[in-house]
Amino acid sequence: MTETKAGATPTNPPARDARAGGGSRALLVRRARELALVPALLLLMVLGAVVNDSFLTERNLISILGASAALAMVVLAESLVLITGKFDLSLESVVGIAPAVGALLVLPASQSGWGTGLPAGVALLAIPVAGAAVGAFNGVLVVKFRLNAFIVTLAMLIVLRGVLVGATKGKTLFGMPDSFYSLATTTVLDVPLSVWLAAAAFAVAGFVLKYHRTGRALYAIGGNTDAARAAGIRVDRVTLGVYVVAGVLASVGGLLQTGYVGAISANQGQNMIFTVFAAAVIGGISLDGGRGSMFGALTGVVLLGVVQNLLTLAQVPSFWIQAIYGGIILLALVIARVTTGRAQD
Repeated sequence: MTETKAGATPTNPPARDARAGGGSRALLVRRARELALVPALLLLMVLGAVVNDSFLTERNLISILGASAALAMVVLAESLVLITGKFDLSLESVVGIAPAVGALLVLPASQSGWGTGLPAGVALLAIPVAGAAVGAFNGVLVVKFRLNAFIVTLAMLIVLRGVLVGATKGKTLFGMPDSFYSLATTTVLDVPLSVWLAAAAFAVAGFVLKYHRTGRALYAIGGNTDAARAAGIRVDRVTLGVYVVAGVLASVGGLLQTGYVGAISANQGQNMIFTVFAAAVIGGISLDGGRGSMFGALTGVVLLGVVQNLLTLAQVPSFWIQAIYGGIILLALVIARVTTGRAQD
């Protein structure tokens, strides 16, 4: 029998154990980040019950979910982009321009529309198409022309904001067919259809990210683009696809917002991106890419919805809400730095 020389073993058990231990610790950290908001949510629920007797009523809780549905769709869109290590600031403008395109196509000229008189079904289809077009344009500039994602999407945010004001002539669009509002007004088990749609979208995205090779590719690209490319992942195609999907999700979020508000204003979605980033970051979505879960992002949305509702019931001025959201983002970044041990680039 041949003896194995010391140090010549193909594997080093202590090193393997160390790697296993490190992997277990990393997994525990990720799980802790995902579940970190659950105690905070429970604490806020108790605080809300103390502040206002109507906070824990079924009507108010459903109202929180209904008001958060549009935000949830945009947070989902931004989270997918962030996981790949990119940014898309233009999503807030897509929330306004995409449903506005649909409304202008169906409204008569007497109601500030384009007078095309298209059927409501065609106009509704134009909404996700408009979102996909914006996402594809952003993706081409970022992926094919190698332009900075932050600057490109910031420019697109400004462009689309101006286009929305110009197309609507600064007016609020209303009087669209009932189908434009049905997602927010139709209820199933007393819960708006918009909430069920957002929940389903998060469930599908979570399943794909965890079990499908496309989802694993997103994490690989966000973690190390060169390594993902070397592993045979079509990085450019996947990244471009993520931008398109994000545009579609944001356009659906805009439609949900339209149904919730009952109209489309010339500033719909404005400043929404700050809340979107707040929800994503506190939910554990990394700004460096490659890390985060849909459960964490969803709890971030619910947390901000509860915070806003609680502050409204407490009659806190609305301008303080944005300041509080900013503080929440800073706190989340500090927590991420402490728990992961990694600096934010």
